[in-house]
Amino acid sequence: MFDRRQFLTLLGLTAASGTPSLGFTGTLSHQDAPKGKTARKAYGSGYFGEWIEDQHGLPAYRYTCNQLTDPKAKTPVNTVWRSPTDQTHQVGNDRLVAAVSNYGYVQVRQDEGSPKFLNDYFPEQNLYGAGLGYLTDGQLLLSTYYPGNADRFERVFGMGYFQKTVAAGPYSIDQVIFAPFGDDPLLISQVTLTNSGPAPADLRWVEYWGCQVYQFSYRALLIAALQLNMRKAAAVRHSLAERFAHSFQALQGGVGLLETKQFLGRTPEDEKVWAQVEQYLTANPKTFFGTPQPPPVKEAAFEDLAPPLTFLVSLDAPADSVATDGKAFFGAGGPLQPAGMQKPLDGNLNASGSESALLLERRLRLTSGEKRTLYFAYGYLPEGFQVEGLLTKYRKDLPSLWSRSSRRWKDDGLRLSVPGEPWVERELTWHNYYLRSASTYDSFFREHILSQGHVYQYIMGFQGAARDPLQHAMPFLFSHPERVKEILRYTLKEVQPDGTIPYGIVGQGMIMPVIFRPSDLELWLLWLASEYVLATRDSGFLEEALPTYPLYGPTAGKETARNLLHRCFRHLVDVTGTGEHGLLRLSNGDWNDTVVVGHVPPAQYDEVHRVAESMLNAAMATYVLDLYARMLTYVGDREMAAEASRFAEAQRKAVRAQWTGRWFRRAWLTPQLGWVGEDRLWLEPQPWAVLGGAASPEQAQTLVQAVDELVRRPSPIGAMLINQGIKMMISKPGEAANGGVWPSITGTLIWALAKVDGKMAWDEWKKNSLARHAEAYPEIWYGIWSGPDTYNSVLSKFPGQTMFDEALLKEAKPGQPPAGLGFGWTDFPVMNMHPHAWPLYSATKLLGIEFTEEGVLLAPALPLESYRFQSPLVGVVKTADRYEGWYEPKVAGQWTISLGLPPEEQERFKTLRVNGKKEALRRTSDRRIKFQGSGAPGNPLRWVVS
Repeated sequence: MFDRRQFLTLLGLTAASGTPSLGFTGTLSHQDAPKGKTARKAYGSGYFGEWIEDQHGLPAYRYTCNQLTDPKAKTPVNTVWRSPTDQTHQVGNDRLVAAVSNYGYVQVRQDEGSPKFLNDYFPEQNLYGAGLGYLTDGQLLLSTYYPGNADRFERVFGMGYFQKTVAAGPYSIDQVIFAPFGDDPLLISQVTLTNSGPAPADLRWVEYWGCQVYQFSYRALLIAALQLNMRKAAAVRHSLAERFAHSFQALQGGVGLLETKQFLGRTPEDEKVWAQVEQYLTANPKTFFGTPQPPPVKEAAFEDLAPPLTFLVSLDAPADSVATDGKAFFGAGGPLQPAGMQKPLDGNLNASGSESALLLERRLRLTSGEKRTLYFAYGYLPEGFQVEGLLTKYRKDLPSLWSRSSRRWKDDGLRLSVPGEPWVERELTWHNYYLRSASTYDSFFREHILSQGHVYQYIMGFQGAARDPLQHAMPFLFSHPERVKEILRYTLKEVQPDGTIPYGIVGQGMIMPVIFRPSDLELWLLWLASEYVLATRDSGFLEEALPTYPLYGPTAGKETARNLLHRCFRHLVDVTGTGEHGLLRLSNGDWNDTVVVGHVPPAQYDEVHRVAESMLNAAMATYVLDLYARMLTYVGDREMAAEASRFAEAQRKAVRAQWTGRWFRRAWLTPQLGWVGEDRLWLEPQPWAVLGGAASPEQAQTLVQAVDELVRRPSPIGAMLINQGIKMMISKPGEAANGGVWPSITGTLIWALAKVDGKMAWDEWKKNSLARHAEAYPEIWYGIWSGPDTYNSVLSKFPGQTMFDEALLKEAKPGQPPAGLGFGWTDFPVMNMHPHAWPLYSATKLLGIEFTEEGVLLAPALPLESYRFQSPLVGVVKTADRYEGWYEPKVAGQWTISLGLPPEEQERFKTLRVNGKKEALRRTSDRRIKFQGSGAPGNPLRWVVS
């Protein structure tokens, strides 16, 4: 692990000699983790519970670990961010995301105004998140905060819900907190209470939902960094929350409470510290954080100083009492024995400080054997929403709310079914849920966004890098094209006058202050936009006029999507440009943020920025710019298409020149530093060399053999980024960019392998699954139902884990501050979208799905007798005697399907039907079956080859 001095050097906050190293790294692993399937559990269940099918026919994870007593539940973390035994699942819809804990509490994230939790979990201040319930008969007290004073406490992490079943004595509680499918900003708490005792019982039920906001403030991170302790960011964020006064009003009919926050202004001390931060970073622009700029318009801000109203409502009947003082409610008893359960809630609405909370009480009598279900709604009110409208909508048919929402999830997204391996369909269904339910709404850009999440959003406080939402949107080409279009609009609205795209966004529409100026971002935008238009045939999107950054005020402009894409292309070609070897230049990074920063001595940054070249960018451009050219040809812009094709071909020739005999080089840095990737294989550019046609067929075979031998076969959970660790890098061998496993890179590898060796591609896809990680490392909780953006590989001391600071493994001496550098990937090791998005998108590449000017290319590579891939856009089904499929774009037309089958299958099929009519089966010179047919929305082109 790297020490504190090196970390601070990288940030540019202190001086030190030698190569600097960024310290957001490390991890603890169970080094001899048992392999193989756990007895009597579904494949991929791991140690902490088991995969089940719930009552709606959907996959769910039944969590069975007692984290209070089981040492395997502990993870090395910085405890200002989370408890070592706190494990998180995601509950969300298209508007909000709730992080739910194995302890039973909920934290609702909303992004309008700036990303934040509406319900802080900060036990030191009697803040316990939200979603907790308490039941008492005056003697026995049960709660849905683990362990709940219960004899039995069951937890189920489901698609769109979190279920807690608690029982003790004669009573049981079944609380289901779910996010209704769709775009509404609320959660439903459905509570079923049962009296199994011999006598009637008079009971009180209290719902607790906190209302102290915790903002993911990047401003706070900058303040903490300048104080040389990243942990202090949490304290700065808590202090910001203290500057809001709360007020409450009772809703009409006594159904619940509405809460409002008013900002009291910043303290003089806060203003002074921030002025020092700005002064220091302005005087030292080459620190990690760059130079923060003031808000470009009044609509932009680092933090939300006018958070939305929140509400808690009893849906099925009026509340019997309310309270707003959470601190008094919990008292000395805390979340397990709250003092406020000793008597009815007091009805006082006068809380105004950090003690504020939303508390509703219901009183009921249950006879022997009786059960009753209560319904509550918690939510917030962004622009366009009113409490009355939401309540009217959700009071309809309360008993079916949950099942109706679950049915919508059951029908959503793309699926791949494989006989004999039911976990494959389970996993893709789960991935689709996780990906879509990570959606939030950005009120500055006025678009939905799929943030990368994970430590980037929840700890560091930024939405980025810009390439990440573009990757996350890829699977939605097949199922939710409107969401793809929103993410494209969001990114296009970020584009600067010179054609650059900011690395990330923080707060409300603020460009992230950071040192990184990656050279690859335009490529990801051009890729997704081109594939969107070709897949859906929505050429009208290119003519949409969009506001340009900063979107508001006199400096904002308007430009069409087509012209903004062209602006990015021009920046890529003319400004990023090429170096002496003809390859696209590197700037200070490409996909890999640490190929320069943290790898190259800082004294050489400027020269690297001037002359370095990226093989990854160049190889990626061979594919992406050809795709861009195809899209431009489709919409009739042949002149621009020809220029894009010429540049792609020039990059192809430049990439071919960097063949080492077994693989392609990684990057050229400077004449002094030379080439990266001559003595070891760097995975990132290799798949693109195959996909873009830079590798000859013979080279592709050799390359695949080298990849398999050096980075694929040694790893049980996906190919490693490099085959040997590098001592001088920012992170330890086997971690992060120094040989870790990255779904965003193995996703392209699966795609490239499908063009060369279908059996290996299928094996790599399975290696990258959650199920395989759970089988290989069952005692690591993350990687079972969600995970980070990178896992440690077998080159690490801690394989299967993600990065953390090894100093956390040392016990701090009394009176000393905690060890380590302040945060690591284990502090929020789940809810990253890459391990969910890439398995979905790469599944389509196992079928060889590509979109062209004329239609669809199909080249199924799955080495299976039968399977079924289905999505609203494209389907492919294989049985023993046929292939069949469909294509349903957004525009009616005649479309060409070109079907390339494996050599051993090419002569088996003799009959072709298109839209139910038999047609002559013709093969092209390259042995593809090619045919045409009409397809339109609601009336797809259907075909059968048998």
